[in-house]
Amino acid sequence: MPNSATPTHCPYCALQCGMNLTPGADGTEGVVVVTERADFPVNRGALCGKGRTAPAVLSSRVRLTSPLVRRAGNLEPASWDEALDRIAEGLTRTRTEHGPDACGVFGGGGLTNEKAYLLGKFARIVLGTSQIDYNGRFCMSSAAAAGMKAFGLDRGLPFPLEDIPRTGCVVLVGSNLAETMPPALRYLTELKENGGTLIVIDPRRTRTAEQADLHLSPRPGTDLALALGLLHLIVAEGRVDEEFIRERTSGWEEARAAAMAHWPEYVERITGVSVPQLREAVRLFCEPEHAMVLTARGPEQQSKGTDTVGAWINLTLATGRAGRPLSGYGCLTGQGNGQGGREHGQKADQLPGYRKLVDPEARRHVAEVWGVDPDSLPGPGRSAYELLDALGGDIKSLLLMGSNPVVSAPRAAHIEDRIRSLDFLAVCDVVLSETAELADVVLPVTQWAEETGTTTNLEGRVLLRRRAITPPDGVRSDLEVMHELADRLGVEKGFPTDAEEVFEELRRASAGGPADYSGITYRRLAEENGVFWPCPAPVTEGEAASSSEGAGPVRGAGADLVAGAGADSVPGVGGRFGGSGGVHPGTPRLFLDRFATEDGRARFVPVSHRAAAEEPDAEYPVLLTTGRVVAQYQSGAQTRRVDELNSAAPGPFVELHPRLAERLGAAEGDPLAVVSRRGRAVAPARITTTIRPDTVFMPFHWPGEGRANTLTNPALDPTSRMPEFKTCPLKTYPSPHKSKKN
Repeated sequence: MPNSATPTHCPYCALQCGMNLTPGADGTEGVVVVTERADFPVNRGALCGKGRTAPAVLSSRVRLTSPLVRRAGNLEPASWDEALDRIAEGLTRTRTEHGPDACGVFGGGGLTNEKAYLLGKFARIVLGTSQIDYNGRFCMSSAAAAGMKAFGLDRGLPFPLEDIPRTGCVVLVGSNLAETMPPALRYLTELKENGGTLIVIDPRRTRTAEQADLHLSPRPGTDLALALGLLHLIVAEGRVDEEFIRERTSGWEEARAAAMAHWPEYVERITGVSVPQLREAVRLFCEPEHAMVLTARGPEQQSKGTDTVGAWINLTLATGRAGRPLSGYGCLTGQGNGQGGREHGQKADQLPGYRKLVDPEARRHVAEVWGVDPDSLPGPGRSAYELLDALGGDIKSLLLMGSNPVVSAPRAAHIEDRIRSLDFLAVCDVVLSETAELADVVLPVTQWAEETGTTTNLEGRVLLRRRAITPPDGVRSDLEVMHELADRLGVEKGFPTDAEEVFEELRRASAGGPADYSGITYRRLAEENGVFWPCPAPVTEGEAASSSEGAGPVRGAGADLVAGAGADSVPGVGGRFGGSGGVHPGTPRLFLDRFATEDGRARFVPVSHRAAAEEPDAEYPVLLTTGRVVAQYQSGAQTRRVDELNSAAPGPFVELHPRLAERLGAAEGDPLAVVSRRGRAVAPARITTTIRPDTVFMPFHWPGEGRANTLTNPALDPTSRMPEFKTCPLKTYPSPHKSKKN
């Protein structure tokens, strides 16, 4: 361990907060202390409790330090050679008996860019399978799909977080930043200090909603109707930016006609948001010169999530609040590397650089980097839930890295059954998660502080995590795992164990793609506190001449189209890519000159309200919505092993309004049973006036009896294939027995 502080980043959410790691005072092996790193602009030294206590999971008391293999029904310690041999044998047997697509690969939004890239390559080159996806499909895929339709490019935020306090109004849809990303709340506080206004849209009056100038509390599953009702009023009140629409967009007339069918009184009946509140939201949003709409999982995790996000994007386009400084639409990515994780090959339909797997030129480019025939690359496979649902059927074996679907997947009891039905399951993780407990082989892998690699935060800022400590004996990196498995499966080259070497290959594979990292190096990341993509590599004289002779666009030139000279009017934006020999500064702000579509225009997409996949009825009259609490993270596999966090959030609960509690005869702390068409959960009642009387809320961090995702609906958005986590009907009643602790 070095004697001085090592600058790195938090292992949890997509803020990727900067922190320093220093040796513990007692010098004990593996012990590090988190200290402030004020130079990183995203968090400026601030950390939430999860980041501050992250080193606790590095302890050998709570993490895996030896491979495990199943013998006589039990997981027992084994050597690395035995464990790796068993995985290779299991995957080989499946391929031989059932074909390559019988092997599935499931990744995670917490994997570094290098791991995500190599995992996609491993699936397609070593296993030859199309069946790969990752849990980021559950995070922001609807926002990604809507962004691609409207702008031609998907990046969580098209501007840095530092722009938020300087805009005039922020509409925050379905996000509770105060609990999911606490250091980011300062941007909303500073917005209000600067005279801006905050509108929060959430069925619960959360800690974030308490900061709002206006809180709208729609019925879960009605965000689409709400956005359409606001656009109707914008048109009716003459607040449309006709010049922007004419010069920089297409498709307005169709989108306008769709919105005009959603008059305010109709929207009030659907959403429960009053007409005066709708009018006030329009006034607050339209009066300032600049405004932003930011969405999170609330509107996205619906079976109509892509259309819902599209409706909010239409709102920004109709008012000229996109493609301009201090304005626009953005998505608040959830997982630590949810952005980079899908850009470089973990998704079922994508190749590195955010290239489409069905694009012949994309296949040719990546195949050339990989040294294979483009025709050997498999086509698109199943999306995340569909892949998990196929386990034990078409998919006989699964290699899983960095995910815990037994807790995190919708209809979780069914997915647990599918996982149990596999012929073979191998899991790579830092702890023995609920999914790992079902595996045939479990491999202990290194964590954030024990390895070097890159992540991409919610702004599109590529960051360098640095190794600060040596991992315990018996632990290896995911890169080493893929190298060893590839070798055992007959592919001796192409799977380096050095993260920087993998990143250099990723740069080449992404070059010229929408997410172009080719101009980014580890040295630049260290010196510049991160670099925003797209960032093309310098263009050589030969490439420039070839392009001028009609051979097609210069590699990476698409970054010019989205960076824009207009960005120079905003502080902190570098100049345009200077061409031959120049170093691209990265692209903090997108779309200021043109959008990333073929004609440079943003596209309105006409959408109309439709019901959720399941609506309440006489048997299931109450709505469920789910989310996070501040002291836990995602499936809780790591945070539930930290004493301080467990003290703050020891277990699941059912949040409900006093009127509903009175109707049920439930008292504070009583075990409450909640039942959907998929299963039953039991957790203590938490009675509060901050939730709608027709809705209950459950956090999704715990397994067992209080597992919220036992209840949730796997109905998929037709475009993004994101499940409908955010709403489903329930029946509720006091449980006849005490709730078990998880």
